[in-house]
Amino acid sequence: MNRSVLLPASYLLDQIAGDPEWFPHPVRLIGMAIARGEAALRRPHQSDAVELASGAALTVALVASTYYGTRLTIRQAYRRSEALGHFTEILLGWTCLAARDLQREATAVTDALTSGDIHLARRRLARIVGRDTEHLDVHEISRAVIETVSESASDGFVAPLFYMALGGIPLAMAYKAVNTLDSMIGHADSRYFYFGKAAARLDDVANYLPARLTAAGIVAASHVLDEADPLSSRQIWRRDGAKHKSPNAGQPESAMAGALRVRLGGDNTYAGEPILTQLLGREFPAPAREHAGRAIRLVSVVALLGVGFGVLLTALRQARRAG
Repeated sequence: MNRSVLLPASYLLDQIAGDPEWFPHPVRLIGMAIARGEAALRRPHQSDAVELASGAALTVALVASTYYGTRLTIRQAYRRSEALGHFTEILLGWTCLAARDLQREATAVTDALTSGDIHLARRRLARIVGRDTEHLDVHEISRAVIETVSESASDGFVAPLFYMALGGIPLAMAYKAVNTLDSMIGHADSRYFYFGKAAARLDDVANYLPARLTAAGIVAASHVLDEADPLSSRQIWRRDGAKHKSPNAGQPESAMAGALRVRLGGDNTYAGEPILTQLLGREFPAPAREHAGRAIRLVSVVALLGVGFGVLLTALRQARRAG
């Protein structure tokens, strides 16, 4: 299927349908495969080297099987009929994107803050962040929303769209496998430090370009929305983009901090353990509820720009092949 049609069609379906819980989402199947693979490969008292090798084997096997399994599925669909092939590609493309679901979940938090129900806001926030939310005030809830939508705009939308434009649905689905591996086993704690190291490093590599494209998209979107500052967005991105402990997360977060002129980063608590991160946009005030709403609107524009960029990238590749 022509990717100039596939990308906007997948985006449109995502905007219409979101991510319904009843649908057998491929990411859930990938998650089940990761859990079963871990159970099969890990044994008590394994050495660090065996843990590292086992985790790397699981990572390679899952990403490769996802890629080739997706290719086979699409090929079989086209063998039955061209219409079924097109439908299958668009359906799988939809499952790779998560723009509407991200916007809906984040908006539910800001709506709760608007109504003054901070307890509901904390519960809704816990659905989209890994940090503890029980004692967060309005400013910290707003900061969490802004940081989450900034980072998730990259790995939840821009990155899969980027790989879809480059290599079609199989490559986009392989990226989702990488991202799911990182979220499940790519932790730097005692349990997964060695077993999940390959998954974590592969995720860093896979997100390197998309994270920077997302930051550039936030700067560009700031030119579209009057409530954002494009100059500040670019300046804070350049200055603070590398301050985050993640080589990628700080890129869109710093661009967003500058666009909204708010301070991000600082103290977070995960399972009762405090984690300190460096400040992004340290000269700005702490974010308020209205800043979180602006961040959601900014990433909505970034999503549209991402579709346009993906179509342009596809057209350039097709023109180069034709030339």
